[in-house]
Amino acid sequence: MSKPFVAILMGSDSDLPVMQNTLDILRTFNITFEVKVTSAHRTPAATHSYVTDAEARGCKVFICAAGLAAHLAGAVAGITTRAVIGVPIDAGPLKGQDALLSTVMMPAGVPVATVAIGKAGAKNAAYLAAQMLAIADDELAIAVKADRQANAEAVIAKDQALQEMLKSL
Repeated sequence: MSKPFVAILMGSDSDLPVMQNTLDILRTFNITFEVKVTSAHRTPAATHSYVTDAEARGCKVFICAAGLAAHLAGAVAGITTRAVIGVPIDAGPLKGQDALLSTVMMPAGVPVATVAIGKAGAKNAAYLAAQMLAIADDELAIAVKADRQANAEAVIAKDQALQEMLKSL
């Protein structure tokens, strides 16, 4: 069997600017991934085919991004028992609120881990996928923990700089 990987599915290629954040973070952790544009509505057979093939090839986590009706994550969760993370895209007149509700409101027994709308959600989807894979990968677990610590230290450093600036006012 090949190395475990993450599959990133997007309902449209217009989702790529937001999902680039996911790709960048997965790269920092050296996590193998594939990217596919597929639609729960327009290409349901192709979506089903890709998900079953990816699972057979070692996909451990599916990250699905979609806007508006946003049924992609739910459709994928209906096909696989692997972890599915939904990223609602901030598009359309409701600016992603409809996508959030479409992604998060799944029936019992068909879970989709849903993250925030837009860029923050795209980043958190990658971090969550890394944490999921780290359950079975000690080296990745160490890297995820180190990244979390580095983020904490950056916040502390910014606060210290702010406090120094405030003293001089």
